[in-house]
Amino acid sequence: MSDAAELKACCAAAYQSDFARLLLGDSFHPGGIALTERLGQLLALGPSDQVLDVASGRGESAIFLARRFGCRITGIDFGAANVAHASSRAEAADVANLVRFELGDAERLDHPDASFDAVLCECAFCTFPNKRAAAREFARVLRPGGQLGLSDLTRSGTLPEELDGLLAWIACIGDAQPASEYVAHLELAGFESVQVETHDDALKRMVRDIQGRLLAAELMVKLEKSNPPGVDFGEAKTMAAHAATAVRSGLLGYSLLTAKKPCG
Repeated sequence: MSDAAELKACCAAAYQSDFARLLLGDSFHPGGIALTERLGQLLALGPSDQVLDVASGRGESAIFLARRFGCRITGIDFGAANVAHASSRAEAADVANLVRFELGDAERLDHPDASFDAVLCECAFCTFPNKRAAAREFARVLRPGGQLGLSDLTRSGTLPEELDGLLAWIACIGDAQPASEYVAHLELAGFESVQVETHDDALKRMVRDIQGRLLAAELMVKLEKSNPPGVDFGEAKTMAAHAATAVRSGLLGYSLLTAKKPCG
């Protein structure tokens, strides 16, 4: 297995873990459903749209968007457990007629050219080993005039080494890029009209939430009321503290990006 494949498999397993949910809550990205709705508004989603949600996780965003905008959504994720869980959630939410989930790799999408009106990818693009390939795939499966909506962490300098481990990748920090780099990837893939909207406060709130969840979980362990397997609270708290410092200093931020595939 290649290093890139190992990284994707490792990240998928981590995102499916109870520890990831402990750290990140139900919505695995800053801003939660409120910023998902904002992306839907920026893309002007409607009932006639076919949407691809890349790295759809446990299905939170896809199910919300189907309910809110009436669009039909295909969610893909690299983790089989996430796909199974998301499919069950769609059934329980009575939106299985609008939403379906399947295994997929963002760098090699298993869909024909020009299949979708919109592609959505929340807080995951920075974790893809080959971002250029993923951007090309997004463009390929979009119809002419189709739109892309990304949300992701941004950085404005070199990250400290404490933010270079697996936990940092779970929190979408490990390979965060300057917003200009994301724009460059999209433009190289053929996108135009790339717009960037900053939401750094959403990241600040998420980091505070992570620190609070870690303290609460550690207390429960000490009280012997829970014992999550494989959890290194010391490492997690150190990562969260360094992330908080990076956010306060402006080294880390969060942005929504939208772009359009040319009509011609």
